[in-house]
Amino acid sequence: MSGTLNKVMLIGHLGDEVKLHYFEGGNCIGRFPIATNESYTNRQTGEKVTNTEWHNIVVRNKAAEVCEKYLGKGDLIYVEGRLKTRQWQGEDGNTRYTTEIQVTDFTFLSNRNDPSGNPQGNPQARESSPGRTPEPKGNERPAPVDTPDEEDDLPF
Repeated sequence: MSGTLNKVMLIGHLGDEVKLHYFEGGNCIGRFPIATNESYTNRQTGEKVTNTEWHNIVVRNKAAEVCEKYLGKGDLIYVEGRLKTRQWQGEDGNTRYTTEIQVTDFTFLSNRNDPSGNPQGNPQARESSPGRTPEPKGNERPAPVDTPDEEDDLPF
């Protein structure tokens, strides 16, 4: 294959509110973190282990305004986009790096008006999407989404 691909698809819970920054000319950018969880059972101890990864999400212009209006901390969202790494000089003079997901498409999976967290009007989505977890308070991280335990080949 001679081409390359830079594509990311994530389903996760917002870790904070969407923060907008407006530029001259009316354009804006929205930023928010989402958390994805991976759960497995430790075969030696039988303990259920959950690992959380945090992802920096970036949306632009109208999409950013829609996200700010309809999303809140703890909401479940599907995002699709590409990875982008950027660098800048910190106040201490050191070069800093961050990797972000530049969003090209998204779907809200939580509905603030529906306490079950299921999207309205889509019966298939209601059956397949996990229920909404309560919104975290303070500095709590979003609760992991329970998924059926799958047999894995982890040695621990």
